[in-house]
Amino acid sequence: MNKNLKLKDGSVFFVLAGLTIVSLVPFLWMISTSFKGAGALMSIPIEWIPKEVTFASYVKIFTKLPFMKSLFNSILVSVSSTLLTIFSASLAAFVFAKFDFKYKNLLFTLFLASMMIPIQVTGIPIFIILMKFGLINSYVGVILPTIFNVFGIFLLRQYMKNISNDFIEAAFMDGASFFQVYWKVIIPMSIVPITTLLVVNFMNYWNDYFWPLIILTDPNKMTLPVLLSKLNTQYTTEVNTLMAGSLVSMIPILVVYAFAQKYFIRGIQEGGIK
Repeated sequence: MNKNLKLKDGSVFFVLAGLTIVSLVPFLWMISTSFKGAGALMSIPIEWIPKEVTFASYVKIFTKLPFMKSLFNSILVSVSSTLLTIFSASLAAFVFAKFDFKYKNLLFTLFLASMMIPIQVTGIPIFIILMKFGLINSYVGVILPTIFNVFGIFLLRQYMKNISNDFIEAAFMDGASFFQVYWKVIIPMSIVPITTLLVVNFMNYWNDYFWPLIILTDPNKMTLPVLLSKLNTQYTTEVNTLMAGSLVSMIPILVVYAFAQKYFIRGIQEGGIK
């Protein structure tokens, strides 16, 4: 019996290790390509370790491209969108989870149904509305449509429903206002799902290409995904420069995940248990 268990565990380990290696191949190719010169990009067989290592691609993205400006733009849009999304989603989730009002379930069902509508369908009317308000080519026009996140409301509502009402009632009895209960009771007790939502949303906003491309027409306001797409043209693609830029653009996501890793993993585990 023990031998069968050990054999099974060993087999699972080798399968998972193999899948991990396979999944890392594209990432390793990105790293290798970013250090290659133009002549070694399409060499066959692939030079996994470049014969001539060059940092020309990294020098180019920082000297010949407005990389730092686009990096700042992406940080501004991603951080603002993430914080506003968490604020709006947590506030709405608190109301849906702990208060009763007429048509609450119907309204929440309509919220969930809206998740099935793709952005390609709602993109045109949202664009027209933003144009009427003069928000085209502005960061507000990029941030505003993203802050009402139905998935975030759903995720936080499911967690907040399990928070005991005794905490809320005690806070109201002590004279706390609605917002004080939300800020000093609900938010600290919901830090795990909020951190999970923070990581997921930051990654989505950081990698978003479609909406900034449509709204921002000024090259000085381009976000990083839009800037990197300019390296892929009809006639040529600077693969090594594109890979170098993509690798550098991953650093903020890794930093956010490193700081939120403990809460992020707890959120996944608790969500799976519930």
